[in-house]
Amino acid sequence: MDRVLTNLNMVTMHPENGYQLINNAMIGIQDGKIMFADCAGIHDLHGHPDVIDCHGALATPGFIDCHTHLIFAGNRANEFEQRLNGVPYETIAKAGGGILSTVNATRNASEDELYELALPRLEGLKRDGVTTVEVKSGYGLTLKDELKMLRVARQLGNQPDIKVSATLLAAHALPPEFANNGDGYIDLICQEIIPAAAEQKLADSVDVFCEGIGFSPEQCQRVFTAAKAHNLKIKGHTEQLSNLGGSAMAARMGATSVDHIEYLDSEGVAALAACNTVATLLPGAFYFLRETQQPPVDHLRRLNVPIAIASDFNPGTSPIASLRTMMNMGCTLLRLTPEECLRGVTVNAAQALGLQEMRGQIRVGMEADLALWNLETPAELSYRLGVPDLIARIVDGHLFPANGGNHDH
Repeated sequence: MDRVLTNLNMVTMHPENGYQLINNAMIGIQDGKIMFADCAGIHDLHGHPDVIDCHGALATPGFIDCHTHLIFAGNRANEFEQRLNGVPYETIAKAGGGILSTVNATRNASEDELYELALPRLEGLKRDGVTTVEVKSGYGLTLKDELKMLRVARQLGNQPDIKVSATLLAAHALPPEFANNGDGYIDLICQEIIPAAAEQKLADSVDVFCEGIGFSPEQCQRVFTAAKAHNLKIKGHTEQLSNLGGSAMAARMGATSVDHIEYLDSEGVAALAACNTVATLLPGAFYFLRETQQPPVDHLRRLNVPIAIASDFNPGTSPIASLRTMMNMGCTLLRLTPEECLRGVTVNAAQALGLQEMRGQIRVGMEADLALWNLETPAELSYRLGVPDLIARIVDGHLFPANGGNHDH
């Protein structure tokens, strides 16, 4: 073993163990992988050079934020104020605000500027135990600027204490250059942007905004077809503001997840269940937009659809870099249980990114990505906010203390 962690209270998130706490546990790590994770006393540690007594810390899989828009320039606090004065989001968007105001600022920013702006946002997520984060493009809306954003996402992933999954979201909004020509912009995405992102290995997935103020299901289907032709995974922003059937279409095409889904109908839920597609709930946007349309949580439960929770960190509708806050909102606003929320930021979030064979559980053979907490029970992760409960994150077996002290690479 390279390292053995002892005296842990462990929540593996195995399907067979789930939320069950395993007391006095130990985890062995070698070459960045978990070699054993079980009760103390099973393995002989005599003479082992690197045994760390964790003094009863709670150990969970490293948290996974499976839906973020961390990379952007500009500020939309003015729109926050407008909405509080009664202006609907759709009206703001149609007036050139919303996504397009961020597009203008992001186009004018350099890669270095975008990287520096993203770092404190990412640090906020790390403080909540995040070891993997998905980062989308979608504020460039040209070949040059979408690739610029994806390069920044890859640069963020070069840090030793975080893993980044990059998603191309060129189909986020219609750029002003293609006003009243949505099909022409979809042509550009399918024929130029997706092939370039794939060739340069800048994206892991392709996403779309399937909505009345975004793109039609037919247009999104074209984007998905192009993505799959280049061996990229697919996922969607669907059924956030209306029910266009985008979730069912995405699921049938093999989407790893569909996200938002407040307006998802029974046919859509059935399609997710049949295709084993993750339903990713974004309570930050639900809260920030003061939505009243609840996602169909009970129906998702009945059909055993895996539910993930993500921050949706973005400048317009969820500027909240805290995954534990999302877990709390998942409980209070969406009536999820603390167990469902923990599953939503570990095993189900991994599946939402197509990474379920590598991350999201404490299991032999998985990547050694863990979070250690100064907590007694896993329910406290969704219950308490603002207290610095994180002791350390472990990424590929390397220890990164939450206080920024000595760590190893």
